[in-house]
Amino acid sequence: MITGSSKPQQRRGNTRQRIQDVALELIAEQGYEKTSLREIAERLDVTKAALYYHFKTKEDIVVSLFDDLMTPIDALITWAKEQPPTLETKREILTRYSLALADAAPLFRFMQENQAQMRELSIGENFKDRMKDLLSTLVPEDVELTDRVRCFSALFSMHAGMFVLKDVEGDPEEKRLAILEVATDLVTQAHKH
Repeated sequence: MITGSSKPQQRRGNTRQRIQDVALELIAEQGYEKTSLREIAERLDVTKAALYYHFKTKEDIVVSLFDDLMTPIDALITWAKEQPPTLETKREILTRYSLALADAAPLFRFMQENQAQMRELSIGENFKDRMKDLLSTLVPEDVELTDRVRCFSALFSMHAGMFVLKDVEGDPEEKRLAILEVATDLVTQAHKH
């Protein structure tokens, strides 16, 4: 289910999610290759055995993070494919996707900064497939190449905007809405031709 809030989801206090949060934090600080399960366990103040109960490898942790990220995106794609292909539906798709992205900003930073690991873990390919599915819900039928590019650029703008604006001062919700407005303008323009 897509949440209606643009604030990052409050992670429950269970061990699995704490492990994911700490792993992502350490990877952001020192990189994927330099982060070990031992360091994750130490930061959590648990034994490696306790960590192994939930995840056998660092890769398992990262894959689980992306599986969690994909759940609302998969739900959005399923919902979108069941809707009429109207401009209003496409605007709603962008709005819901924008909210899902706001919750997933740390994972997108991981994807950008660890592209080699993304390929090795096949997460990148899975994500690319989902983006193709999402794009197919935005592109009008029998559309010219220019308008197809507009729709692709709308999604790209949403992804890139998270990185470009993260260091810009201002309210995160205002930044999210500005990015959404640009993406919506692109998709709207694609539907006018």
